[in-house]
Amino acid sequence: MLCGKGLRNSLRCREVRVGVVLLGLVLVVFLQTAGFDFVNFDDDVYVENNPAVQAGLNRQTVLWALTTNYQANWHPLTWISLMVDTEAAKLAGWLFDLSLGRSNSGFYHLSNVLFHAANTVLLFVVLNAMTGALWKSAFVAALFGVHPLHIESVAWISERKDVLSTLFWLFTMLAYVRYARTGTRKDYWAVLILYAVGLTAKPMLVSLPIVLCLLDLWPLRRLQLERQGACGAAAPLLKEKSPLFVLAAASCVVTLWAQKSGGAVARLDVYPFGVRLANAFVSYAAYLLKTVWPANLSVLYLHPGRNLPIWQVLCSGIFLFLATAAAVRLARSRQYATVGWFWYLVTLIPVIGLVQVGKQAMADRYTYVPIIGIFILVAWGVPEVLAVRSDRVERLSRLCLSAAAVVVVLVMVLTSYRAVGVWRSSISLFTQALKVDPTNALAYNNLGNALVDLGEFSRAIDCYHKALRYRPEYADARYNLAEAYRQSGAIDKAITEYKRVIAMYPRYIKARNNLGSVYALQGKYDLAIEQFRAVLRIDPQNASARSNLKNVLRAKALGL
Repeated sequence: MLCGKGLRNSLRCREVRVGVVLLGLVLVVFLQTAGFDFVNFDDDVYVENNPAVQAGLNRQTVLWALTTNYQANWHPLTWISLMVDTEAAKLAGWLFDLSLGRSNSGFYHLSNVLFHAANTVLLFVVLNAMTGALWKSAFVAALFGVHPLHIESVAWISERKDVLSTLFWLFTMLAYVRYARTGTRKDYWAVLILYAVGLTAKPMLVSLPIVLCLLDLWPLRRLQLERQGACGAAAPLLKEKSPLFVLAAASCVVTLWAQKSGGAVARLDVYPFGVRLANAFVSYAAYLLKTVWPANLSVLYLHPGRNLPIWQVLCSGIFLFLATAAAVRLARSRQYATVGWFWYLVTLIPVIGLVQVGKQAMADRYTYVPIIGIFILVAWGVPEVLAVRSDRVERLSRLCLSAAAVVVVLVMVLTSYRAVGVWRSSISLFTQALKVDPTNALAYNNLGNALVDLGEFSRAIDCYHKALRYRPEYADARYNLAEAYRQSGAIDKAITEYKRVIAMYPRYIKARNNLGSVYALQGKYDLAIEQFRAVLRIDPQNASARSNLKNVLRAKALGL
């Protein structure tokens, strides 16, 4: 009895030590982000210039979070967590008599890091609880914590939804492990509630019920393929999870509504289904390559449209078919391989581009949960492949495997530590994106915006011209070019660019409003009135245009 108690205490001490090491690894890599600024890629509209988030927590802002589809998303818990950070910044400023200004970005960054650290430790706890394989679980969690593909989810404030939703993903898994052992209604309700809350942070969790089904196969072994046919064995487990599937379906409906009403979903005539499917095949393979060799990472990989080389599509499709067929064949003998591979496939489906949202072909942040499956496959598969029967050779093999695992983790730590610095500012972020793809028009545009903020108008104008060289129809880049000319004093050039924007997109309100303001400053009141009235025909509630029109009419009447 005493011996058993001592053994349990020893195991707990080892688990605690592993948890502390994992926490330390994450902080070593990511704590530097607490000194980083906002970036002008969603951070400005999500947080920095978002009146609701900057107002902090109150009745009105919580109601806004629960009801808004701002930026084509419905994720109230994420908004509320950002508001909590605003309150923390205010409290710190009051306690320490600080005038934080833009530096309050550090509070949002630090929260992301702490969420990611919690996810890393919690992943270890969940895997260890399911499998009892302490060191394999630790290896998976360490890779998750420090892999360069996860930098985007942690270092980008706007990806709070990634780290926050994954926290509830893992808590749901932990609750499910307990339910699988007890079968009590109370534990099932814990699973259901945690899952529902997680969906309010990010709809990426819609695939979690399928992952729970995979866990029934391995390591929980609730699904016994040897005893019954696959369908007969799975039916009661699927029925058990039907409330989770209902919640997932409801989340899909709300998400599609938010994204469509926000204009984020691309039309089929822009990205036909065949193009989407081809890009999905290539993206699945590309994510695996970046998992093994995480080089040339970028904040934005532009969608190639119809320009994907056919050989890439064919090779990727053949590889996916063969790997999936192998995973199915191993479902009875090497179940960890089946679970790891299908974890990867299934959890990427919501973001693989079959429903195209935005202009990206793929994104590092989309791998935050999916590559856990690949890490599991490696952690359990490599030792089994290298297993030998001789005790002496087995001990040497384990020693070599342990050393290799430590080396891999340390290499990832060093690689990620250096790569995190790219997120220090908008300039460093988009300079890196242009190193990866020198034709990236969006990167040129955002780099130009960052340079304008610094007053470097000539460099910014050069960036906008390059953006338009690679994408001539890019209205935002042309508008920003006009703004850069206006702010630098080149008024005639600004007017020319405003007119070009309006010629391409007659409903571009900001261009019309600013062109009217320039005309008003030049005393060309009739031309200014024409632009302001055009804005009000498009948007009768536009307060800026209404105020500008009123001022111009008064100035014209007074003969100023």
